[in-house]
Amino acid sequence: TPAFAAGHLTELLASEHQVVAVYTQPDRPAGRGKQLTASPVKAVAQEHAIPVFQPVSLRSPEEEAALQALKPDVMVVVAYGLLLPKNILDVPAFGCINVHASLLPRWRGAAPIHRAIEAGDQETGVTIMRMDEGLDTGAMLMIEKTTITASHTTGTLTDELETLGAKTLIATLDALPALLNEAVDQPEDGITYAHKIAKAEAIIDWSQSTASITQKIRALNPAPGCFTLLGDQRIKLWEASAVSNDGGANSAPGTIISLNKEGLIVSTGDGLLSITRLQLPNKKPLSIAEIVNGNPAPLSPGNQFGNHLK
Repeated sequence: TPAFAAGHLTELLASEHQVVAVYTQPDRPAGRGKQLTASPVKAVAQEHAIPVFQPVSLRSPEEEAALQALKPDVMVVVAYGLLLPKNILDVPAFGCINVHASLLPRWRGAAPIHRAIEAGDQETGVTIMRMDEGLDTGAMLMIEKTTITASHTTGTLTDELETLGAKTLIATLDALPALLNEAVDQPEDGITYAHKIAKAEAIIDWSQSTASITQKIRALNPAPGCFTLLGDQRIKLWEASAVSNDGGANSAPGTIISLNKEGLIVSTGDGLLSITRLQLPNKKPLSIAEIVNGNPAPLSPGNQFGNHLK
């Protein structure tokens, strides 16, 4: 349904495989006017005159019959957002395959890219699996890995995994019968779950370690975005990195130690971090250098960020 899936559909349409139909979630209200808006996947399908189905659920006999009428060889599922019951999984001749943005069985579930960055993982990738009734529990057909760097955000890593996933999907479809015969069950060890991101997670707890805070800022960029409190002001934090603990080590967590064009230095539970990009209330995101050139008064050394909503 989202842009990540639309990238896979675009690559699929450019391949030798024939897309007979597209399923995506119903149009949703979006923007300030809350106008019903097509999903990115629907937009791509319409551009290529591909039939689009948007059921609220796939559990009715009518939806099963509609899918059967398409006589699909295989169904490709990428970030669809709806559960597929067993009777639907069994309709395509070769079953349903899923592109999942993690190295399964690590980070099964809704937010694998966010959770990998938040946890400080050094690598991730995509897993193509044959779907079963479980949550990302199916046998694996193909895996491709990539490195997570200290500069990756969920936004940039999602873009990279979209490209990697689309290429891996085509390679899987090109050799599908053989890969299905050689499918490998997921190991029992190393299972973790990537629970959906809750808005309550976005507030920074300055008593945590520098590494945990910087990873969370990267993980929640671009959405929902981390924030901290300065009095009754909510300040969004977009970029930060660890710095050597040279002074300020004994300051209470959340204390602003210094401010210059290179960064806003803040104490954490075990050291210091440098915020290099943030967003003041009712303003656009700015670099620290831009803020220093403007009105940096609220960010004066000695002030302390809080982590409790009023």
